[in-house]
Amino acid sequence: MAHPRPDTAPEAPSLTPREGWHCLHIFYQFHRGVVSALSPEQRAQGRDEVSAILDPAGGESPQRLQTSIVSGHKADFGLMLMDPDPLKIDAVHQRLMASQLGPAMTPTYSFVSVTEISEYVPSVEQYGQQLIEEGEQEGSPAFQAKVKAYQSREPVMRTMRLTPEFPPYPATCFYPMNKKRKVGENWFMLPFSARKKMMAEHARSGMMFAGRVTQLITTSVGLDDWEWGVTLWAKNPEYLKDIVYRMRFDEASARYAEFGPFYTSYIATPADMLQHCRV
Repeated sequence: MAHPRPDTAPEAPSLTPREGWHCLHIFYQFHRGVVSALSPEQRAQGRDEVSAILDPAGGESPQRLQTSIVSGHKADFGLMLMDPDPLKIDAVHQRLMASQLGPAMTPTYSFVSVTEISEYVPSVEQYGQQLIEEGEQEGSPAFQAKVKAYQSREPVMRTMRLTPEFPPYPATCFYPMNKKRKVGENWFMLPFSARKKMMAEHARSGMMFAGRVTQLITTSVGLDDWEWGVTLWAKNPEYLKDIVYRMRFDEASARYAEFGPFYTSYIATPADMLQHCRV
């Protein structure tokens, strides 16, 4: 039996990604009959428990935890959680289910994914080559200035994609999506150059909303029913409508994208969420 060489030895088992974090979107609905059957003391205890469990600064909280009030009938509230350890994320859900209010909560939807750097985000070297292809003269002052500027931005972009902070915006929207595999519209059969060109167009559309909308794409390939999850945060809910409408005209979206359910919600503290939901 052959034994692997030291430089090809298998990695030690781990739940932590080599880069980036695990991510979970999960949505809940309150069972009004169960809530109404609780005594005032039980409801007060339950509210205190839930507020402590969903405290982003709590000792057992994952690296990122955000609570929001969901608009519409799909759920009453939602959570977005991120951490290197997926079990630390899941423990939040388990603590909620085991709390005084747990029997009154029904999970209605969840989406498991991880943060990533898209293959369409160029390295510094690829960016330089891209400039040359666009007509810049290699080594010219303009070329060097653009490469230097991109080199300074690149670490920030990596951080924003792999271990992002939640932006200070009040409105958020989440939806899953796929790229098509239909005859004549199979994204994965296209050459990389064609896909990269379409994604560059898509990125330019998104940049039009800088300062109004922040976007995070997480990958769920092999982890959930859809391939990617899109999370948008906006200064105003109307910008959620505007950016999705605008970007759907890009070829990468109009021709090759498939979308799942949309969950629109508004950022709130756990206490404000419970008060809003009349718990």
